[in-house]
Amino acid sequence: MTTIKRKKIYNPDSHENVNDRKIFGGNPTGIFELNNIKYQWAYNLWEVMLNNTWFPKEVDMTRDANDYKQLTEGEKSAYDKALSQLIFMDSLQTNNLIDNVNPYITSPEINLILVRQSFEEALHSQSYAVMVDSISQNSAEIYDLWRRDAMLKSKNDAIAIKYELLSDNPTDVNFLKACFANQILEGIYFYSGFAYIYTLARAGKMLGSAQMIRFIQRDEVTHLILFQNLISSLRRERPDLFTEELIAEVYQMFRDAVALEVAWGIHITQGQILGLTNDIIEQYIQFLADERLKAVKLEPIYNVPNPIKWVNDFASFNDQKTNFFEGTVANYSKGSLDFDDF
Repeated sequence: MTTIKRKKIYNPDSHENVNDRKIFGGNPTGIFELNNIKYQWAYNLWEVMLNNTWFPKEVDMTRDANDYKQLTEGEKSAYDKALSQLIFMDSLQTNNLIDNVNPYITSPEINLILVRQSFEEALHSQSYAVMVDSISQNSAEIYDLWRRDAMLKSKNDAIAIKYELLSDNPTDVNFLKACFANQILEGIYFYSGFAYIYTLARAGKMLGSAQMIRFIQRDEVTHLILFQNLISSLRRERPDLFTEELIAEVYQMFRDAVALEVAWGIHITQGQILGLTNDIIEQYIQFLADERLKAVKLEPIYNVPNPIKWVNDFASFNDQKTNFFEGTVANYSKGSLDFDDF
């Protein structure tokens, strides 16, 4: 385990060659020389992110105000809690990427996409503000829900602790753990939260919210691919980090995340959301965990099928066919890019 240092923002004494670039621990000049690229997947992803630019004002939320009034108390509670959790995670991720991850990245093309992801996480925060304003006369009721809901506060704390590993002790091993923590956040916690909104939409309710979540999830696909590629690149660049001890810790991180998310899902649905039984919630989250593990060449833990495949249809735009879980995308962005490049 080796301490890593934050990169210099201007380093004129460096003569680092493009082939000598590293994800962390490199010696960059601070100049974004993008005509010479080492991590081509990063620049490809940058272009996809640019092509997918959108803004919350594109989504019509007018119907949701009336729909929300017609929800059962159980549906309102699940919507509020799922939304509050999403608000926390995007807030945390915006700060995490800017202050906690990117300062140690020494590849300019990866710096670019992390800055872009930070922008998108901030945009998602604006999106949630639009959603909150459309359904509530008192936005603090949702924004401050973590102060009243002990389980939400506990879950927020558990997620934040994993990110603090790197800020409290910046080592190469903790950087890799932070990448896995990001994969869990982007690929399990967010996807689980989205499923609750889609469940209401499947019943013809809160369709504006579901459309907003579709835009957000389209961004999250690229964020998930980003960290999967960081992990895969580090496996090639620093195979010494992938010890049996580290892999065992990663598996425990996933088991803990599944247990946390299952308990949260049962807490917010209370058996009152049609189509989301406790067993379905547990199996779906286990499925998500397995897919994330397989994406970084680790063995699945649970080996269960997706119990709510219809979520894929709700997550897709009409003219875009996306298999989010396998990471293959056709006609995904407003431009065009073959995801085999990743």
